Amino acid sequence: MELPNINIDLLKTPQFTQIQAQELAHPPRILLLYGSNRERSFSRLAVMEAGRILEYFGADVRIFHPKGLPLPEDAEITHPKVQELHELLAWSEGMVWCSPERHGAMSSILKAQIDWIPLAAGAIRATQGKTLALMQVCGGSQSFNAVNQMRILGRWMRMITIPNQSSVAKAFTEFDEQDRMKPSSYYSRIVDVMEELYKYTLMTRGQSAYLTDRYSERVESAEELSKRVNQRNL
Repeated sequence: MELPNINIDLLKTPQFTQIQAQELAHPPRILLLYGSNRERSFSRLAVMEAGRILEYFGADVRIFHPKGLPLPEDAEITHPKVQELHELLAWSEGMVWCSPERHGAMSSILKAQIDWIPLAAGAIRATQGKTLALMQVCGGSQSFNAVNQMRILGRWMRMITIPNQSSVAKAFTEFDEQDRMKPSSYYSRIVDVMEELYKYTLMTRGQSAYLTDRYSERVESAEELSKRVNQRNL
């Protein structure tokens, strides 16, 4: 078969033996982000429940608390909260994003955290190859606007965004006085989502370099690629 418009020397045929899961020595590293700074934040309570489930499975879990994080472009990347977020991102192998739905979209607090994530380190997106699970909490009836919006972002950031997702309706009724989530179908769905995230992370961590290796980027020089993904004039 002739492919005259392709550089055959840079076209790699994927092999089954190249994509076997690796059993790494350390537990899966999962970073959780939430989207509200309220004293009783239901997105925070939801990720805390998610974190407990992941820890039960054996994950090493960290939660980033966004209070004090400046808006993008209102501070330098040397700001302590920005540095904390970047260090956690570099440490993580998977992520959970949970946002309240506000005006039919994710909250500005969750979006600010995502916007502080560097687009690239050199020519490589800092998020590519990491797994991602999406959750939202609703003040009223169940909606999927926020998770759908976050799914677009996860795909754009080249993350392995798992198929399952969680949306908790009337979140203010779903937590008890000790801020623990009550038994319900919503709670069971969060268990499902964390179980799926853990499985995907086990299968794909250690494989991100291979899974995100692309023909178009092999053709483009590293210098050209770095210039393109790090444009400063947008």
